[in-house]
Amino acid sequence: MAFEPRTQPTPSGARGGVLSFWGITLRKRVEIGLLYSREGNYARISEACRQGALSAIDAINSAPESGLELNAIERDPRGNIDLYQPLCTEILRETSARHVVGCVTSWSRKEVIPALEKAGGTLWYACPYEGFEASDSVVYTHACPNQHLLPLLSWTFPRYGRRGYLTGSNYIWGWEMNRVARDQIAAAGGAVLGERYLPIGDVDVTRIIDEIRATRPDFILNSLIGPSSYRFLQAYAALGREDAHFTAATCPVLSCNLTECELGEIGAAAEGLISVGPYFNEAQAVLPGAAASFGSSLEAAAYSAVFMLAGLLAQNQKHASANLGELLAGSGAAGSGIDPETHHVALPVLIAQVEDGQFKVQDRWPEVAPDPYLSHRDRVPAVHRPRLSVVR
Repeated sequence: MAFEPRTQPTPSGARGGVLSFWGITLRKRVEIGLLYSREGNYARISEACRQGALSAIDAINSAPESGLELNAIERDPRGNIDLYQPLCTEILRETSARHVVGCVTSWSRKEVIPALEKAGGTLWYACPYEGFEASDSVVYTHACPNQHLLPLLSWTFPRYGRRGYLTGSNYIWGWEMNRVARDQIAAAGGAVLGERYLPIGDVDVTRIIDEIRATRPDFILNSLIGPSSYRFLQAYAALGREDAHFTAATCPVLSCNLTECELGEIGAAAEGLISVGPYFNEAQAVLPGAAASFGSSLEAAAYSAVFMLAGLLAQNQKHASANLGELLAGSGAAGSGIDPETHHVALPVLIAQVEDGQFKVQDRWPEVAPDPYLSHRDRVPAVHRPRLSVVR
């Protein structure tokens, strides 16, 4: 069971990692790092994760019975990829923190892994990613492809068709998402009608829109991030006003990374967007360690990451200095929700569509075990076929 704050005081004496004398609880102070950019192309995503982590820290610190007092050590890379590694090293070298909650892009995650390996640290990563990774220095608390892309495509094919157009930001996320999508489309007997990438931050989507107009696909998989994605969705909405084929009814835009935290930036152009994730605010689904309501799956996954970490720390005698291997070898690891082989977590899968400015859940599966290398066919949720109606 994931760690959760308790509302009732713990009796005096040692119990569950809590020690108290004469009714006074002795709290163990633990520093943890936060490594999120508060500006740049993915600032909205980053801030959502940061707020989720800070909310969890506040919840744990306000429950003295937890036996822990978490102290956030924050560093802000300001959207500069060159700052992630040195700032992560600074946290690990200059403080007692051995665990860092942070990073948004796979690029930044891969930048900090060598620093974590050298210092015996752990990154708690709370964003969806492209899979094909299982680092001993990372815990992945958001979805991997069998928990987002595969169910999304399988759900889409019988409803809209198998002819897709793929676009993405020109880095690991975009490349790998579209590679897996190509394989899935081909295996289903479909066709990829076009594939185009933009540098992160580039908002010139003219060629993408022209190719979509010319090829007339059944759906578009959008793996762009930040302003590139916002501009594309706005341009696609304008195309739909010219030609009704390019609307959600006949050619929807699909996403595995767009959440509520970005809808305000996109505006009305988000209408009809179909996204997949482990949590949507409207659904009130629960992630490991997270029983509250959140703005998006990003806040929920970061909150859950801090609670899982706190639960493991509370049951380990070394506490602040314990590394991931030591934590997962402890007696409380079995109930943490973390897969000991891949360091991913089982998650619900929800497919939602934007209606009147909010995500409305269209389909869901309660829990899907992680399969980052797509090696287990049984870890792709069985897709519910669309209901057919008789027209008289």
